[in-house]
Amino acid sequence: MARSGAARRAAGEERPAAPALAGVRGAAAGTAPELDQLVHERVRLGIVSALAVNESLSFAELKALLQASDGNLSVHARKLEDAGYVACTKGFEGRVPRTDYRLTAEGRRALERYLDHMEALIRATRDR
Repeated sequence: MARSGAARRAAGEERPAAPALAGVRGAAAGTAPELDQLVHERVRLGIVSALAVNESLSFAELKALLQASDGNLSVHARKLEDAGYVACTKGFEGRVPRTDYRLTAEGRRALERYLDHMEALIRATRDR
């Protein structure tokens, strides 16, 4: 039967050092670098991922794709826009307002860093 951490300490057993995550750039011993929380959140990751494979998408297209409410999508898109990860263009299609989004170069770099980080975490976990 495995002992709890408290039982091991009480018995004088040393706790093994946490192994470093191999392949995770910038990782200190036993810790992983912070994920880009701006990209990591589900709706924002969905937005940047969808825009990475489409030249641009309208608010309505993103809303349907991500199954998000107007308010939720609006808040998350604004955060990405404020960070410079997405660009927003507002106009009209006939008399109907239309908002289009596209991924900026900085947003593409942020997504690439995020994906590299996640791949390194996956490799480190599977290699254990």
